[in-house]
Amino acid sequence: MSRKVEVQRKTGETEILLELELDGTGNHQIDTEIPFFGHMLTLLAVHSLCNLKVIARGDIEVDDHHTVEDIGICFGKALQESLGDKKGIKRYGEATVPMDEALASVVVDLSGRSYLSYTVDIPMQTIGNFSTENVREFFQAVANNAGMNIHIDLRKGENSHHIIEAIFKAFARAIKEAVEIDPRIGGVLSSKGKL
Repeated sequence: MSRKVEVQRKTGETEILLELELDGTGNHQIDTEIPFFGHMLTLLAVHSLCNLKVIARGDIEVDDHHTVEDIGICFGKALQESLGDKKGIKRYGEATVPMDEALASVVVDLSGRSYLSYTVDIPMQTIGNFSTENVREFFQAVANNAGMNIHIDLRKGENSHHIIEAIFKAFARAIKEAVEIDPRIGGVLSSKGKL
């Protein structure tokens, strides 16, 4: 069973091509016109061991919001499609990851129900041409389009780069765990028999 999908999205504001392969090795090709965000997507691929390709063009002369949100939409859709009927997956994943003084925890549930809990304070408003408020927008779009529950908690941190990096690495490791197939799970991991 191949768990690889391609998602394309074209609007008046953005044009996105995203390929996701869950059972990869962390290979990545990222081109977003937003260098810091591209760095975070690279970390997402490497630490989840998912292969990820993202080619994105957007109205960054306005700001980076549309591009970041639409990549989140595409990533969420790709995650949902690549899981198919979700038979055999562990469903839940969690990770706590340090990045120097920053410590972030992420817990996910591939439940089919969209929810984001985001308890994070990022000191700087921008890093390069990336608006740090769009970290939340990215994960909200992922939650909505993957039909997943995401809890992100910053336990501590002072440096904005370190905080965001810890969040993306923790999310990646939580995803790696949640999408893993456990041969002991015959159908889906739910007493209802459906996710």
